Amino acid sequence: MFINSHIKFVALILFLTHTICLTGCDNSLETDTDEETADAAQKDLQLVWSDEFDGEELDTERWSYQLGTGTEFGLTGWGNNELQYYTDHEENIFIEDGKLHIVALEERFRGMNYTSARIRTYEKGDWKYGRFEIRAKLPEGQGIWPAIWMLPTDEVYGGWPKSGEIDIVELVGHQPFTIHGTVHYGPDWPGNQQRGTSYRLDEGKFSDDFHVFAIEWRQDEIKWFIDDEHYFTVTPSSLNPHPYPFNERFHLLINLAVGGNWPGNPNSTTEFPQSLIVDYVRVYELE
Repeated sequence: MFINSHIKFVALILFLTHTICLTGCDNSLETDTDEETADAAQKDLQLVWSDEFDGEELDTERWSYQLGTGTEFGLTGWGNNELQYYTDHEENIFIEDGKLHIVALEERFRGMNYTSARIRTYEKGDWKYGRFEIRAKLPEGQGIWPAIWMLPTDEVYGGWPKSGEIDIVELVGHQPFTIHGTVHYGPDWPGNQQRGTSYRLDEGKFSDDFHVFAIEWRQDEIKWFIDDEHYFTVTPSSLNPHPYPFNERFHLLINLAVGGNWPGNPNSTTEFPQSLIVDYVRVYELE
């Protein structure tokens, strides 16, 4: 999610080994589960933070809302010409059946034609390194842009993108079978840089079933995973000749944008409402 030109905590008693599924057809991804993921079990990782979305409403000790259109931060349209107004309305963000729902609606509100929601863990969950694992079902449709990502908490190297950005997973809705993992870095816009890759399902769409999106972030290395399959790595050499800003604290963000420079605007084919549904967010300490 560009900025400029854009944790059910459970006792760890039993683990359910599941089969890797790249096509969204395996019941281990369709069925709710209280067990930690097989990858975490196999690596004997320590869970240090999680949101299992077991409560009746968003846990504001873990998350904060970001409201509006970005103008408060000098980012009209959140820096990407996005069309939504982010709210904390229960129609846009709610907990149901142990899952977080962020819902994009076509409705007029405060000068905008769409509403949605955006949350972050800033100063409530800030980390340097770890495995960040999110089980989610993504929306689809022209102009729909879900993102689960990270921003620097301390901005040691300066404002965006100099202190970096880590996009754990993004999807542009007109390509519902493809996800993207990316980092942003480098000098100020328009000299800003990015490096990333995409992953395409062999069959089906990311709106069909839940999938586990993860990164494993260590000093001088970030690896991206989809359903425990590694598909992308970034190291300092990946960013040459630019500085590597990813050895500092970052926090999590989850949002569902409508429109913007990358996905384009909704059209007559776009169906509303669209929902980003999150089963859990888990952060593990890596050895």
